Amino acid sequence: MRLTSYTDYSLRLLMYVAVNDDRLVSIKEVSDIFDISRNHLMKIVHQLGKGGYLKTVRGKNGGFTLALPAKDINLGKLIRFTEEDLDIVECFNEKDPNCIIVNGCMLAGVLQMALHSFMSVLDGHSLADLVEDMHFP
Repeated sequence: MRLTSYTDYSLRLLMYVAVNDDRLVSIKEVSDIFDISRNHLMKIVHQLGKGGYLKTVRGKNGGFTLALPAKDINLGKLIRFTEEDLDIVECFNEKDPNCIIVNGCMLAGVLQMALHSFMSVLDGHSLADLVEDMHFP
């Protein structure tokens, strides 16, 4: 399983904000720390704001902060929010299962169990678990 860079950047951004929870964080700051495009980060901040993960403040001295305590941001829920789909293989896509062996194939079931296990581990952790001892330069 491979998560998209969008999810990776979302996680990094939220981790940075959680560590700096005493102030507003800027897109420029996150961009400089992680060497991520500001345009890409603007989209992520907007989406995370719409999803209730970030509280944004507009203006010259604006920025963003967590909308919830880090302990209340569940990683599994966050990844389900940021990933467009979790279809590991094309036969997981119920709208367009494009596989000629789907009726007798056991692979989809095994992969579904693996995905369930993967998400179960993430469901058992919060953003706070990721940043417990973290420091940024």
